[in-house]
Amino acid sequence: MSVRCEVRIADAPAMEALGGALATEGRRGQCITLHGPLAAGKTTLARGYLRALGHAGAVKSPTFTLVESYNLARAQVHHFDLYRLADAAELEFIGIDDYFADRADRLVEWPERGAGVLPAASVAVHIALAGSARVVTLEALDEAGSETVSRIKKIYET
Repeated sequence: MSVRCEVRIADAPAMEALGGALATEGRRGQCITLHGPLAAGKTTLARGYLRALGHAGAVKSPTFTLVESYNLARAQVHHFDLYRLADAAELEFIGIDDYFADRADRLVEWPERGAGVLPAASVAVHIALAGSARVVTLEALDEAGSETVSRIKKIYET
């Protein structure tokens, strides 16, 4: 199950394209965690994901609200940003279980801040800075994630 894929991303449009590939190649209902330093491109990837599913409006990081939900024709998506979370237990106050009870897709920025409370993810996306570019490593964490990462790998290996 340990399927991994490494992709070099040159700019914001390429990061959005990777997010779009995750949306179109992934199974609905997956949780994808987004890891990386500030300004690495996590929200840019989320924007590409949402646009690929038909969202035409703005996509901002839900830093202060913790979660933004999008009800799209092709899917429902919950986008979390846990950067300002002081304690993982705070997730109980926003009803985290409800967000993971439905078949919505979940994108979680700064998931380490919710450790011990967040349900398991299918795919972990690790973004590392490489000058003005980014190196993105996708890691499958379960069977559904293995399928997703394998599909992404085929797209970027050609």
